[in-house]
Amino acid sequence: MFFAHDTEVALNAAAALVNTGRGGTERLPDPASLDRFATAWGWTGERTHDRAELDGVRELRPRLARLWDMDTDDAAGLVNTLLRKAHALPQLVKHDGWDYHLHATPPDAPLADRMAVEAAMAFADVIRTQQLDRLRVCAAGDCNSVHVDLSKNRSRRFCSTLCANRTNVAAYRTRQAARSARPSNASPGRARRPARRTR
Repeated sequence: MFFAHDTEVALNAAAALVNTGRGGTERLPDPASLDRFATAWGWTGERTHDRAELDGVRELRPRLARLWDMDTDDAAGLVNTLLRKAHALPQLVKHDGWDYHLHATPPDAPLADRMAVEAAMAFADVIRTQQLDRLRVCAAGDCNSVHVDLSKNRSRRFCSTLCANRTNVAAYRTRQAARSARPSNASPGRARRPARRTR
């Protein structure tokens, strides 16, 4: 694990949030879908469960998405802006089975502010450890989802196993089709054995 556990969770949650608005399909169409997203990612604190809360979270997505395209100085500037706008004040907290970790907003802050600050604090770790190159866009040709490569050897290319499998199957089928299309006389003959030396 390269980052602290809560940092990795926050980074993956930020990527998941960005991805709810990518690919041409709105995955947070209503407050109920936001409820499901918040539950899936373990968001605690007060909620209003209304359209204003949903709009605030949806407006956060493009700001977070910019981090995947920024250089270090621009990313640091955006992180500072996110923290400043939400009046972030880091404090150690312990709740819901989690040991001590950092929160920088009160539990009654708007959900969008809490999401922005959690993401900003996680990205602050990414920036200060010079790991921005771990922010990736899926390598599948038909996917533009973002992810954070948290593998030890920085080898993760796809946002999900589904995209990885689909790409690998397509590459296999392309190779098979190329073999089938090869003329029969193009197949290599059996290699000749070298003549034996006589003494």
